[in-house]
Amino acid sequence: MGDGPPSSRHLGLDLGGTNIKWVVVERGTDEWRVLDRGQVATPIPKGPDDVVPRLGAVGAEAIKRSPGVTSVGVGVPGLYDPAAGTTRFLVNFPGGWPDVPVAGPVGAALGLPTTLINDARAFGLAELRLGAARGAASMVGLTLGTGIGGVIAIDGRVHLGHDGTGGELGHQTLEPDGPPCGCGNRGCLEAFARADRIAAACGAATAEEAMDAARAGDPAAAAGLVVVGRYLGIGIANMIVVVNPDVVVIGGGISAAFDLLHRPIEAELRERVYTTALDRVRVVPAQLGTWAGAIGAALHGAETADRDDPAATNATVEAR
Repeated sequence: MGDGPPSSRHLGLDLGGTNIKWVVVERGTDEWRVLDRGQVATPIPKGPDDVVPRLGAVGAEAIKRSPGVTSVGVGVPGLYDPAAGTTRFLVNFPGGWPDVPVAGPVGAALGLPTTLINDARAFGLAELRLGAARGAASMVGLTLGTGIGGVIAIDGRVHLGHDGTGGELGHQTLEPDGPPCGCGNRGCLEAFARADRIAAACGAATAEEAMDAARAGDPAAAAGLVVVGRYLGIGIANMIVVVNPDVVVIGGGISAAFDLLHRPIEAELRERVYTTALDRVRVVPAQLGTWAGAIGAALHGAETADRDDPAATNATVEAR
């Protein structure tokens, strides 16, 4: 972190289907710390014409509480265009939000350079800098919830790809003729291990009920989580073989079941990974909880601003 200014502040906004979370982080000479944070309800039913201005208003209030912010990052739950600063497809938002400008309007409202990042990649960046993977050179991360997000970091940097979609680990194919996935493919990891599939595998109404039942000793729920853990283990094994990471971080709402899933995941890794020593790869739960997306968005905005032309103003900065 020594390349940055002696002290600077950066805002992260995490656009979720239920809440908009925000954090202000401060970068010192050799470390990051969270200064302030909060959340407000996302006015999803009113559509992007209300939600995007709400992002700007939330950001303005955060900056009022913590003056001196110099960059903004916005985490979005889906696909986006990093050059245009627009959303491409947000699967859980009504209408999908195709081609909705976000970075430009938010940046204009706040008078600051603003850039977008996928929320799973933001999670990974936060865990890499401040959380469970701190100090690692390489990592693989999974966020388990309504869907399965992913992230890859190599040489201390999150890999975004040319359009921000690098690291979509939930959409690796495990079975070519498997169940349909929301992305359009069949047999994706997400199609086997997202929240509703966990509930179905365990004979429960929700993933939370499945976890509670397994902890209470329900044999069907326990068996269902073993099946889900096996698929997660296969997906993680694929990534260990490809990336050979120092650490695998598991986050998201379903990561509360890490203690239940860890054993079947590890068993599958032992069955499938022969190219590297597994005792050199740590599989750990995330540390930053639900705030990781907002923290990572702030870090991404800061690191992008560091790389960007200082003459750039309120336009989106392409993630590189």
